Amino acid sequence: MSKRIQVSDLDIFYGDFKAVEQVNMEIEPRTVTALIGPSGCGKSTFLRSLNRMHEVVPGGRVSGKVLIDGEDLYGTGVDPVAVRRQVGMVFQRPNPFPTMSIYDNVVAGVKLNGGRMRKAALDSLVEETLRGANLWEEVKDRLNRPGSSLSGGQQQRLCIARAIAVKPAVLLMDEPCSALDPISTLAIEDLMQKLKAEFTIVIVTHNMQQASRVSDRTGFFNIAGTGKPGKLIEIDETSIIFSNPKVPATNDYVTGRFG
Repeated sequence: MSKRIQVSDLDIFYGDFKAVEQVNMEIEPRTVTALIGPSGCGKSTFLRSLNRMHEVVPGGRVSGKVLIDGEDLYGTGVDPVAVRRQVGMVFQRPNPFPTMSIYDNVVAGVKLNGGRMRKAALDSLVEETLRGANLWEEVKDRLNRPGSSLSGGQQQRLCIARAIAVKPAVLLMDEPCSALDPISTLAIEDLMQKLKAEFTIVIVTHNMQQASRVSDRTGFFNIAGTGKPGKLIEIDETSIIFSNPKVPATNDYVTGRFG
């Protein structure tokens, strides 16, 4: 069940360093939101704050609120592991577990979360999830082969399958196509359009064409200079950000004048 995300007055820190400052945004259910902006402006840090992954870095913390359907991810007593079950993540480089089979990669998260299922139920989950990731027809006859035996584009779809197998509400993707060729990139983009029927999706991308193709809304992050915090400059419908943004800096970035 996809969910609404509301971010208010969010500051993100690593120790004393403020990496991102005062983000306010709403992300609607069953939409794709793209985050764009120059390198080092806090896009990925912000993305990781949506499932508390930034806390894996020592000193990572936030002030402000991130609500998913009204529940604060940073509320007292909220378990970060439970948050990450609800908010899945796909990383820049495909990272299937190299010693595990394709089958075991898909069910890894379910087993890690203590889910006990009969073999028939696991088989059904694997097929359903690989179909959902548009990978089933390519791998159904070699499910016992290592996940690392797949091509880069197939590995990334396997990682998406692994993320959606635990039935999250939100799917975060940090530059999911940057290591892929154009054909694999198109397959992932098609997949995002399909998956948004079930999930709320937020992606970070450096590829402007990708942002304009796949997203419903686009947020532009920028940074005033080295050592300064990244800020959300503008967020709007993607068509507006790319054709008629309100802020001149957004227009300069999307038209290639800087960045």
